[in-house]
Amino acid sequence: MSNSAKAQGAALVIGGSGGLGRAICHALAREFEGVFFTYRSNAEAARTLAAELEQTCATGYAIADTTDAASVDAAVAAAVEHFNTIPAVVMASGSHIAQPYVSQISEGDWLDVLQVELVGFMRLVAATLPILRGQGGGSYVSLSSVATKSYPPGDALSAVPKAGIEMLSRAIAKEEGRAGIRANCVAPGIIDAGLGADFLKELYTPEIWETQRRKIALRRFGTADEVADVVAFLASGKSRYVTGQTFCADGGFHL
Repeated sequence: MSNSAKAQGAALVIGGSGGLGRAICHALAREFEGVFFTYRSNAEAARTLAAELEQTCATGYAIADTTDAASVDAAVAAAVEHFNTIPAVVMASGSHIAQPYVSQISEGDWLDVLQVELVGFMRLVAATLPILRGQGGGSYVSLSSVATKSYPPGDALSAVPKAGIEMLSRAIAKEEGRAGIRANCVAPGIIDAGLGADFLKELYTPEIWETQRRKIALRRFGTADEVADVVAFLASGKSRYVTGQTFCADGGFHL
C-alpha cells in the first residue's frame, strides 16, 4: 500500500510491544500513516519495534500502565500531540494468566486481572472517546478470547474480564455509532505467539496439545500475523460498516 492510500493519522495500540501487539503494529502500519504504541516495562522491545515500524510508517511510543488512569491519559495525550488524530484505538494489553480453576482463584487474582484488562479498557475509553468524537469518528478494536464462545476448563480468569470487554465494546458501538465511532473485538484461539507460545511450551503435555490441535477445524494453531490481519481490517475503513462484533480468529476451534 502506498502512503497516499493509507488512512491519515495514527493507530494507537495499547500493549504494542508484546507478542501479538508487535504483529498488530506491523499490520496497522500497512493501513495507517502512523502507529503509536505503548509498552509497560520492556523499553528495549519498544525501541526495537519502533525501529522496525519506521521502515513502513511514522511511529512513536510511550510507557503506559493500564492500572493507572494518569498513565493511560499521558500516553493518549502523547499520541495526539505526536499525530494530531488517532482514527483507531487498539487494546492489546493483557495479563500473564495461568490456568486455575474457579475454585482456585482468589479475590486478589480477580482484582489484578480486572484492573489490567477490563478496568484498563474502561480507562482507555474514558481517555479517547472525547477525542474520537471531536475528530468525527474512529474505531476501537480489543483483543478478547475464544474462551468467551467455547469455554475450556481453567480459563475463567482470562475469559471473564474479556467477556466484559466484549460487552463494553457492544455498548460503545450502540451508543456512539451516531458519532461515527465503531467498536469490535477479535477473539484469538490457540496462537503460537506471545502468551500462547509460552503455554504451548510450558503448560500441559505435547499429547494434550495434539488433542487440542485436532479439535481445530483447520487442524493447526494460529500465528500472530493471522490475528493481526483481522485487527487491522476492523481498525481500518475496510470494515466501515462493521460494529459491535466479535470476530473469532481461531481456525474454527469454537465450532
